[in-house]
Amino acid sequence: GKKAEKAIEESIKKVYEIDNKMSVFKEYSEISKINKHAGNLAQIVSKDTYYVIQKAIKYCSLSRGAFDITIGPIVGLWAIGKKGQQIPSSNEIKEKLKTVNYKDVVIDKNNSSIFLKNKKQEMDVGGIAKGYAADEVKNIMIKNGIKSAIINLGGNILVLGTKEDGTPWKVGIQNPIKTRGEFALTISVINKSVVTSGNYERYFEVEGKRFHHIINPSTGYPSESDIVSATIISDNSIDGDGLSTGVYIMGVKKAIKLIGEIEGVEAIFITRSRDVYVTSGMEGKF
Repeated sequence: GKKAEKAIEESIKKVYEIDNKMSVFKEYSEISKINKHAGNLAQIVSKDTYYVIQKAIKYCSLSRGAFDITIGPIVGLWAIGKKGQQIPSSNEIKEKLKTVNYKDVVIDKNNSSIFLKNKKQEMDVGGIAKGYAADEVKNIMIKNGIKSAIINLGGNILVLGTKEDGTPWKVGIQNPIKTRGEFALTISVINKSVVTSGNYERYFEVEGKRFHHIINPSTGYPSESDIVSATIISDNSIDGDGLSTGVYIMGVKKAIKLIGEIEGVEAIFITRSRDVYVTSGMEGKF
């Protein structure tokens, strides 16, 4: 498109804006303020943050808590991928698990405010905000008349239109057992979001056992379901993001059932035993 440079500049600006509002690593972010005032005070938030939290609650509910945005305190305990990463004691996990419950997020649509019921609770929208950012970038591209684009936000791929020659985009799904950059399979897509959650992104190993960053909210430990890679194919990236973590934790059987009930969404799962499962709409497309 003629306005490619302008679209990219606007997109980068928008991504920074979203990060400034929603990052738990920034003290001034709206999410950090919600956490800081947990149990005391509701916080009025921007349209962006309100929308993301509302969507997140929808996916917490659909996955029956397998995806939970109040997992923050547990994630902090493990600190996987950070300097102080460790295996916490079972008592520490038990204590922090008491604060994990997405049903304690109070949303008031009259004044766009968000409130956490209990003092020690912490919210983290890191599992869904990236999808929202990808969708916003897509909207900027469309507004600038861009016909062909690929948006890559690390694990979140969103393709606009086709390649310049009119053929579909090919997206590779990382082989969870092999080194970075080796594909298990590729899929052909036009105007779709492809989001993958895997146990190979961030982890540490102790005595040969891998502790990865996808924590099961019901146990407080890294997920031990049969899935090692969950890919969601959807029109909007926020939906792919909101679903990929939950279905990863739920395991293949429940995940395929859930995705089957959601219109316009498909999935590919790779299991520990190296089997590949796909939802009906993906058959013959990979």
